[in-house]
Amino acid sequence: MRPVIGIIGNSYLINDQYPAHAAGTMNSEAIAEVSGCMPMIVPSDPKLVSVSELLELCDGFLFTGGRPNVHPSEYGHAETEAHGDFDRERDAITLPLIREAVERGLPVFGICRGFQEVAVAFGSTLHPEIRDLPGRENHRMPPDGTLEEKFAIRHKVTFTPDGPFAKLMGAQHVMTNTLHGQGITDAGDRIVIDGYAPDGTPEAIYVKDAKGFTYSVQWHPEWNAGLDPVSRPLFTAFGAAAHAWRAEKMGQKSVKSA
Repeated sequence: MRPVIGIIGNSYLINDQYPAHAAGTMNSEAIAEVSGCMPMIVPSDPKLVSVSELLELCDGFLFTGGRPNVHPSEYGHAETEAHGDFDRERDAITLPLIREAVERGLPVFGICRGFQEVAVAFGSTLHPEIRDLPGRENHRMPPDGTLEEKFAIRHKVTFTPDGPFAKLMGAQHVMTNTLHGQGITDAGDRIVIDGYAPDGTPEAIYVKDAKGFTYSVQWHPEWNAGLDPVSRPLFTAFGAAAHAWRAEKMGQKSVKSA
C-alpha cells in the first residue's frame, strides 16, 4: 500500500449554499503522480477529526493554500480588516498537527497558506499585506485571466548557497509563480528562511533540527507538478520521505507482532 498523505482541505460553500470540505485536484494529482503516495483529503474541523487520529492514520501531510488566513491571534497580533477572512477550524487542526508531526518526524510540506501555518506554528509573525511594505512587490494572484495566466511564472527565488533547497533543486536560483498576499515578517527561532524573492519576501523555509521533511514554500508548486523543474523535485522528495516513514512504521509493527 502506498503511503497515505493527508491533504488539508478548506471549507467552501458550493453555489453559496451547500457547505463542503475540498482541496484542489492538482494537489491530489501531485501527491499521487509525482510523490507516489495516496492522497486523502482531510476535513479541517476539530469537530470531525482529531490530531491524534490523523497522526496515526497518515504518513505525511500536505498543508495546502487557501483563501482564509491564519488568525493573527495565533501569533500575538490584533485582528484588522487587512487580515481578510479566517478559518478558525482549520487553525485549530493545522497548527497543533504541524507541531506534533514535526516532533514525531512525519513529513510535512507547506504550500502558500500552509507555508504560513508552518511558520506560525513555530513562532513566526505575518504581515497581512506585504505589498504595502516599502520596497515590496505585489505577490497576489492576478484578478483576471485563465488558470494558466494566474499560475504563470512571475519571479525569481534565490536560495542560500549550499542550503537544502539549492541542493534539492540543483540550482541557487529558480523561477516560480506567486499567488499570496501575506508573508513572514519575523521568523520564529526554529524557522530557517532558505529562499527569498527579489524584493526580500521569504519564499522557502524549513524547521531547524527537525527529524523529518519540513520544507515549505510560499509559491504554488502543485501547478504542473509533474513537468515543472522546480515543482517536481519538491514532490518527489516529499514522497520519498513519506515512503521512508511508512517503511519504518511498518517495520516497527512487524517487530511488535513477532
